[in-house]
Amino acid sequence: MNSVINHKINITSQNKTWLFVPATRIDRVAKAFASGADAVIVDLEDAVAPEDKASGREALQQYHESKDYQPIWLRINKAGSEEFFKDIVLCQKMRNLAGVLLAKAEQVADIESVHQLINLPVIALIESAIGLYQIDSMAKAVGLAAFSYGFLDLCNDLRVQVGTPAADIVANQIRYQLMLISKVHELAAPIDTVYPDFNDKAGLSTRVNLWSQMGMSGMLCIHPKQVAVVQQTLQPTDEALSFAQRVVEEYERSGQAVFKVNGQMVDAPVIERSRQLLDK
Repeated sequence: MNSVINHKINITSQNKTWLFVPATRIDRVAKAFASGADAVIVDLEDAVAPEDKASGREALQQYHESKDYQPIWLRINKAGSEEFFKDIVLCQKMRNLAGVLLAKAEQVADIESVHQLINLPVIALIESAIGLYQIDSMAKAVGLAAFSYGFLDLCNDLRVQVGTPAADIVANQIRYQLMLISKVHELAAPIDTVYPDFNDKAGLSTRVNLWSQMGMSGMLCIHPKQVAVVQQTLQPTDEALSFAQRVVEEYERSGQAVFKVNGQMVDAPVIERSRQLLDK
């Protein structure tokens, strides 16, 4: 099982920007990849009206069979729903999918049934109080690659008022829980939720700094213009890179466990953090 989990960690940890495209607008997939997004998610759930889901699946299958196909992720409907089973049938026909995002995941069986039916990595979207309560048990699911979450859905379920200081506290608590559980169960670090205002570059950049400083792996994006903002914000400063380089060079030169660089005390955690920064 460990080899399977590690394989999935490699898949998701390389992806920093995850860009949504509605299944009813398959023509936008090429533009989504052209934006520089690390992963493109075609959405069959909330972005597609019930009466349009059938045509969305048809468009997806046609795209999958075209010469222009690039491996995409697919957000499928909640496990057990009528639309879910139709989505699974489609996934079984699309053997070159990168993986799936399971909407409104709430139990281990949700994730494992998807993985068993399509043999692809699953990202579980936590969008309810029950789902959040069950993350420790869901983290054990075979086939799970990572967690993400839908904050607006969670706020509605928890009766948290969006856009308030209280909502910020709840959001950080959710991030912390997902980070802790993911680390303990050797999953890829969780993926942060969407930032709804795609014209607010400053706000988006602030959000990216927050989740990246907390150790999350990436972010769900709803507009191509968000991709560049996320990528630019994640770039370390020249000063930070220079310091990390000096730390690693001094450690490799001296072999000392504790030393100073630029007047700052350096020990094992600082050395490890510097290596991680340079690896990125």
